[in-house]
Amino acid sequence: MKFKIAILGTGNVAWHLAPALEEAGHTVTEIYGRDIMEAEKLTGRLYTAEAKSDLDFSDSEAEVFILAVSDQVISELADEIILPEESILVHTSGSVPLDILGYSSASYTGIFYPLQTFSKDRKVDFGDVPFLLESEDQAALQKLKKLAKSLSPHQYLIKSRDRMALHVAAVFASNFSNHMLRLSEEIMARQGLDFEMLKPLIIETISKSLELGAKRAQTGPARRVDLNTLDTHFQFLNYNEQIAEIYKLISQDIIDSY
Repeated sequence: MKFKIAILGTGNVAWHLAPALEEAGHTVTEIYGRDIMEAEKLTGRLYTAEAKSDLDFSDSEAEVFILAVSDQVISELADEIILPEESILVHTSGSVPLDILGYSSASYTGIFYPLQTFSKDRKVDFGDVPFLLESEDQAALQKLKKLAKSLSPHQYLIKSRDRMALHVAAVFASNFSNHMLRLSEEIMARQGLDFEMLKPLIIETISKSLELGAKRAQTGPARRVDLNTLDTHFQFLNYNEQIAEIYKLISQDIIDSY
């Protein structure tokens, strides 16, 4: 089953999702962006999509309208967009509930959340991406399942409350982990050391954690309750009180966990 789809948004998710939908055989009819030039950049990667900067989609041929925008503007756009009859309006957020779309002009609403981190300059294999789906209408939900299945074999029917828990867990697993790597880069750079030396350790740590489970894989001075080493590290980090406090809080949480 092939769909005609309009995408509202020009950010990282839209940048990857729009071409992937076309590659799966669907037609992307329009790309909406408040900045028309950004919309045109994305349509330049597609076959026939039209760039739009207004929210009147009453004459659109699309059946599915995907809000791939920041969480803060989902409600605003959902309330302002003018949609044709029998349209399905979905958003791609991990933390925003379904009912935020309740006042839109859509006949049906839903969630179409790809559980992955996206950056414009890094290719994503959608075949590995889980899609979290939700809709109160069973016919609309079945269409979203078919749409997701055309991109990935991994689809999950998840209610908004469970999706929130999953999104929080994802922030710890992805965003916070990445931030720890950034702090590690800064510490190395401050000493004039090459971050490349840490890459084998990082790769082995992630691989071991996924294979054994994070709790079994935990090592380090906090896991050993090596207070002398912990204090030495804390004193070393005194050049930056915020980083030192992060080190202290995480180390204490590891000690408490074991």
